[in-house]
This record gives sequence, structure tokens and C-alpha cells, in this order.
Amino acid sequence: MIFSCSGSEKFKKPQPENICCPSCAEEVEIWTDEIEALCPKCNTKVTRPQEQSCLDWCSYAKECVGAQKYTLYMHNKATSIKEKLLRELKDYFTGDIKRINHAKNVMHFAEELLKQEKADWHIVIPASILHDAGIKVAEAKYGSTAGHYQEKEGPPIARKILLKVGLKKEDIEEICEIIAHHHSPGIVSTQNFKVLYDADWLVNLKDEIDTKDRDKLKVIIDKVFLTNSGKILAEKIYLSTPFKIEH
Repeated sequence: MIFSCSGSEKFKKPQPENICCPSCAEEVEIWTDEIEALCPKCNTKVTRPQEQSCLDWCSYAKECVGAQKYTLYMHNKATSIKEKLLRELKDYFTGDIKRINHAKNVMHFAEELLKQEKADWHIVIPASILHDAGIKVAEAKYGSTAGHYQEKEGPPIARKILLKVGLKKEDIEEICEIIAHHHSPGIVSTQNFKVLYDADWLVNLKDEIDTKDRDKLKVIIDKVFLTNSGKILAEKIYLSTPFKIEH
């Protein structure tokens, strides 16, 4: 028999909480089993801060609150982590809109690929947001050869940010391993790596080759992409329909 604990009550019997909108200071009602809501005054998406709970470590968490509520909690936690990492990204690349937008575009493509590929959201999305974290230090140290060294400089920076937002140690190590080799396919062969690698290429392809040469482009897509979903999406974007990617 599994006994319920007091820490799980707010998930089994959710209560409303008022969260201050960061844009207009209006109070927004968000229930304890939810993570975000739109401000009724200014339409800003307001995210409720989510602290660690017993559901993060208890081996009976799913049985205690039920599979549906546990799944909802994990989804909400992932959303909260994503928002925290995006804020950290903006702070780190202050004013560098190009780098910020690139990371966001890679993240969006990673989210699309994750709908088809069996990979871990909680690994791939943080890796997609922070995959180029090392470029800032690498450019300062090595100038024109920064691209080669950013894989070396990235993991320590990403690790610091990931610890700050509260990820598990084992997850941080896998994310940093992906970041350390995200330009070097073959060293890491996990599905999580492949999804991140393809998401990055979906953004970079337009800058690497002449996308007007359709025959060459088709060969490159077949050669470069590591997942079937990545190849299909690349062909859809670059060979079939016009697509605009922010700079």
C-alpha cells in the first residue's frame, strides 16, 4: 500500500495562486498543478516559479499522485526549465541578438524533431539552448578560429548555468557531452545527440551551401542529417516550400 504524503497534496488537490505579471504587475491566477497562464490585462504569458518537490526524487511519485498528474508535473517542470534557460541565455549573450535567435531557432527545430524521434526532451532542449555557449569566450580568446574552440569552452559555461537552474547531475553531464561534440558527429552517437545535431543543421544549412543548387542540396541533406525526421524536415524547408528563419 502506498501512503500519500503532504507534499503531494497541492498536485492532487490543486489550489489557485496569484502571480504578479512581469509586464504590467497585474495579478494572474495560476493553479498549483499548472505552470503558466496569460495575463488578462496585457496578454503576457506568465510563468509560475516551480521549485523542487517530492515528485522529483520519490520513487513512488507516479503512484502517489497518479500517472496523469505526474506526467503533467514533469511537463510543467520542463517548461519551467526551458523558460529559465532562455532567460539565462539572454543574460549571457546580452545584446547579441544573432546568437540568441540562433539558439531559439535550433530549440524550435529540436522541439519539432522530438515529436517524431525517440529522444529525451529534458536533455535535447537544454542542449539546444546552450549548444553555442562557448562561442563568446572562444571568439575573445581565438578570434577567427573560434568555431573550432567553442566545443572546448562551452561545457564549463553550460554546466554552471544548468546547475543554477537545478538540473540533475547526470543530466548535466550528458548535456555537456553533447555540447562538447556538437560539431563532431560520431564521437557521441546517442539519439539525443542526433536530434540536437540535426536541429543545428536545419538552421545552419542556408549559410553553409548554396541552397539554390537543388541537386547539390539534396546530396548534402542525405549526407549530413542523422535522423530520418531531420532529412524530411530539411527537404520540406529547403526543397519544397519557402521558409523564413530569423537572424
